Amino acid sequence: MSLINTEIKPFKASAFHNGKFVDLTEADVKGKWSIFFFYPADFTFVCPTELGDMADLYPEFKKLGVEVYSVSTDTHFVHKAWADASDTIKKITYPMIGDPTGAITRNFDVMIEEAGLALRGTFVVNPEGQIKVAEIHDLGIGRDASELLRKVKAAQYVASHPGEVCPAKWQEGAETLKPSLDLVGKI
Repeated sequence: MSLINTEIKPFKASAFHNGKFVDLTEADVKGKWSIFFFYPADFTFVCPTELGDMADLYPEFKKLGVEVYSVSTDTHFVHKAWADASDTIKKITYPMIGDPTGAITRNFDVMIEEAGLALRGTFVVNPEGQIKVAEIHDLGIGRDASELLRKVKAAQYVASHPGEVCPAKWQEGAETLKPSLDLVGKI
């Protein structure tokens, strides 16, 4: 079963955010666009490259009204220790959620049960709490935050322009499509 258009499940978690520990629930997510960015573990190899890439583009996501939540099965304490030890992680200003029980990771169906770690799962959630984009990578394949930014812009465009869709490689300001009988066989 696909998670697309399903509502995120209730959760309660602690996060490391801007030098502090904060508590978060699904209620904190509703009312704005959000990204849940799952990764296997702190103090690893591909993960800091992804989280650093996301940190670099975080201001662009914020301009779009999007909050980013990175999630691993580490604790929020480990997130703090990683930020203290790594210049790449130190630059992160989005919340880093600790999910040591794996509840959130299982809610998004990205848990590797035998390892107790998350797959590289990326989910874009609309202000109503519905998942609009779901992408899951194998552990060895890193993600590109600029491609995710394009997908968020497309999801926001489609949400605010009923009856229009964004074709492949759509970029902000580019032409969209209005599906109709007249378009059948002409694309």
